Amino acid sequence: MSASAPTDADRIDAALVRRLVAEQFPHWAHLPVRPVAAGGWDNRTFHLGDEMTVRLPSGAGYAAQVAKEQRWLPYLGPRLPLQVPTPLAYGRPGAGYPYAWSVCRWIEGHTARGERIDDLTRFATDLAAFLRALRRLDVTDGPVAGPHSAWRGGPLSTYDAETRAAIEAHRDRVPVDVVTGLWQAALDAAWAGPPVWFHGDVAYGNLLVRDGRLAAVIDFGCCGVGDPACDTVIAWTLLYGASRAAFRDALGLDAATWARGRGWALWKALITLDDPAPARAAEARHVLDELLAEHAVAG
Repeated sequence: MSASAPTDADRIDAALVRRLVAEQFPHWAHLPVRPVAAGGWDNRTFHLGDEMTVRLPSGAGYAAQVAKEQRWLPYLGPRLPLQVPTPLAYGRPGAGYPYAWSVCRWIEGHTARGERIDDLTRFATDLAAFLRALRRLDVTDGPVAGPHSAWRGGPLSTYDAETRAAIEAHRDRVPVDVVTGLWQAALDAAWAGPPVWFHGDVAYGNLLVRDGRLAAVIDFGCCGVGDPACDTVIAWTLLYGASRAAFRDALGLDAATWARGRGWALWKALITLDDPAPARAAEARHVLDELLAEHAVAG
């Protein structure tokens, strides 16, 4: 979502989680609480014992995602080919914490870093199969793209002004004409298909690997019903070469959807190019370089 720091993140710690659990779910109050190894950005996540997690929005902009996940994960989960989070309890504001929160079943696995994946092309096709299954599900009454999804699944034009401002701000670091052309091509590749389910944040941190293979997809906070192009950004953040081509082929994407996916990747890379966290800034530069290299090959 936004590159700015969540406003309430510093107030969320294990002590707060213990108070919330003790107040609302006293039958779990004896269980130890500790942060997960790889925490999130929109939410803070903690182990509750060995079999559950507590997930708390890190700011007001993410709070609406809790009710959405509670409502839709029980529908989506049994119909998908990989594990997804299972809500076990619905927490309410309390103990000085102002938002709803969730208790979910813990899913074993490690985030999908390249060194943990045995075969990146197989990983790409497994992910494509998951996304195809997601897109086939009934969209009746599903949450239409909007603020709850950071407008993922909606029109790229939502971020037109922000993207063009970022291009101008980085004109000494990016080829302005090429990048502007890529962005305009994404805007011009209008989505005309029927609405489908999208995950909204298909990032390596939300993909879990076990024994070298993709095993689970987590964090459906940005999910919804709309244009699925946003779910292709992983093609430039993690995949490359044969794995990227296999992902595109397995998804059966048309050129317009691929162009809009490039647009989503370009927007995020440009707005995080100067991120104060060196790792995030380096990732943004990597994505931008991948997009430019693909454009150069395509001619």
